[in-house]
Amino acid sequence: MSHFAARLRHAYHLGARHRVAGDQKTLPMTANTASGGRSSRYFKLGALLGLVAGSALLSQFVDLGAAIASALDWIQDRGTLGAAIFVALYIAATVLAFPASLLTLGAGAAYGFWSGFALVSLGSTLGATAAFLIARYVAREWVAARVAGNPRFQALDQGVAAEGWKLVFLTRLSPLIPFNLQNYGYGLTRVPAIHFAIASWIGMMPGTMMYVYLGHVAGSVAETGGSREKSPAQWALLALGLAATIAVTVLATRIARRSLAKVSSIETAGGG
Repeated sequence: MSHFAARLRHAYHLGARHRVAGDQKTLPMTANTASGGRSSRYFKLGALLGLVAGSALLSQFVDLGAAIASALDWIQDRGTLGAAIFVALYIAATVLAFPASLLTLGAGAAYGFWSGFALVSLGSTLGATAAFLIARYVAREWVAARVAGNPRFQALDQGVAAEGWKLVFLTRLSPLIPFNLQNYGYGLTRVPAIHFAIASWIGMMPGTMMYVYLGHVAGSVAETGGSREKSPAQWALLALGLAATIAVTVLATRIARRSLAKVSSIETAGGG
């Protein structure tokens, strides 16, 4: 028994020495890991900012209108494949922060109102969600580290997480905040991705309907340059539909502005 106890004590002391040595090696690795994590966050944030800035700069030197018109001419004759390519193009334009309104108008002219509305609604929602997720997984950690000691922002962040879908829905109705800025901005908050996607999809519908219908009317006007001409009743129906679409969009925008102003006044009173 004494021989076994001696071996056990020897093994224990040997293990203790290895643990101490291991701990001494682990400490600098932990610091390096933290430093590497910070470097990774800065790299991701820089890549994101570079992507958006590069896209904005590129849009100043490229005739997007002509490029989109050429793309739509090619896509329109490809049937189901063309529709899938259109949605993919819309997603890419949204992620790169290109002005997607030209694509929305073009969808109405190329596919008509209902088909154009469905394609734009799908593409804009998927594109917005993709940009949201990029911001969430690229820059969220950096933002969280910067505001960790700010209780006011933490309270606001928690409020957005709890009631974020309402805020997303209202800001989608209001044109005060640019579409692409919302996509990346909400990714920096704690609003759930599924809430963001659904609220964006519903909130963008009035604006999507208006722009698609405008494109549809423009396409119908261009069509009259050919052999087909519309009857006065058809033109009246187009004009009535356009007026109704604009009226609904304006009404939704006013309601959203009032609601956002009310939310802002409540938050100001609570913060004071």
